[in-house]
Amino acid sequence: MATNKLALIRYKTIDNCLRNRYRKWTLENLIEKVSDALYEYEGIKDGVSKRTIQADIQLMRSDKLGYNAPIVVNDRKYYAYADPDYSISNSPINDADMEKMREVVSVLRQLNGFQYFEEMSDLVARLENTLQQRTTGGHSHIQFEGNGQLKGLHFITPLHQAILRKVPLLIEYQSFKAAVPTQGVYYPYLLKEYRNRWFLIARPKKGKVLATLALDRIVEVQEMAANGFVEYDGVDFERYYADTVGVTKSGRDRGRKIVLWVHPRHVPYVLTKPLHASQELLKHDETGAIICICVVLNFELERELLGFGETLKVLSPRDLQRRITRRIGQMQALYDETRLMAETSDKPLVTLPQ
Repeated sequence: MATNKLALIRYKTIDNCLRNRYRKWTLENLIEKVSDALYEYEGIKDGVSKRTIQADIQLMRSDKLGYNAPIVVNDRKYYAYADPDYSISNSPINDADMEKMREVVSVLRQLNGFQYFEEMSDLVARLENTLQQRTTGGHSHIQFEGNGQLKGLHFITPLHQAILRKVPLLIEYQSFKAAVPTQGVYYPYLLKEYRNRWFLIARPKKGKVLATLALDRIVEVQEMAANGFVEYDGVDFERYYADTVGVTKSGRDRGRKIVLWVHPRHVPYVLTKPLHASQELLKHDETGAIICICVVLNFELERELLGFGETLKVLSPRDLQRRITRRIGQMQALYDETRLMAETSDKPLVTLPQ
């Protein structure tokens, strides 16, 4: 089993190298990277031989593991993938691996009844459902929220590994406001999910304030030398985000008491699915409910509150009430403009494709 584990580390390291097309990879470069990975993960100081890496490359090229990796040698020296989108992570799982996964899920399901594993219920259900579909080809019996068109999910594993191994990253990033991507060195600290969108919480090398990078806006990620990593020395992230809806927060933001009125028709929904862990019920009668939460004022909070439409009203603080009122006014003006255009035009405003 230990040999298989070491081999997997070698394959994954070679794969990560060849996926990085910003650099040319000689056999010596691959040997160096694999040796570094074996030392980091397993504490092996002897490195790896040239013959082992050559054998690994041949095995990855073959169909013995199901990889059939399109590894080519350019200029008789530089190794690369002929297909720039190829990765062994995209290879189909063989029957033996599928059987091992079923065994793992079976063990997890048995542990699921214990208190310490209660948070694994969702994970176990997802794994069971996926395995059932892959092995039988049948219909899904449980449906999870997700977005199949969401970009950047393939960055989750390398970013998570970089966080665990404390490796600085050179990240090429293009925000929605930027015309072109920019590159910067970041120290990764946390991966955070909000509404099926993933974010990397990191500190830029040229700055002291934490940055929030959406994975769907990341263009490319490259590992840097591990010896340059700067540790996170701030508040524990569980506490840092305890007063936050979403991910938008600066180190200076503090939670504020927000009082809300909820329409009688919507009270059961808000009471059974609180807006935030800090939610308290202040009053409840036939006119509705008054609740309060203590959170940071940010964009995600405003979007959450606006989503309730006419069934929720901000009572305080006054600045949040004004911001919500302004946005409602802008929405009203948008629809008024659309209605006016419809009344004064004989042509449809939108032509749908046939």
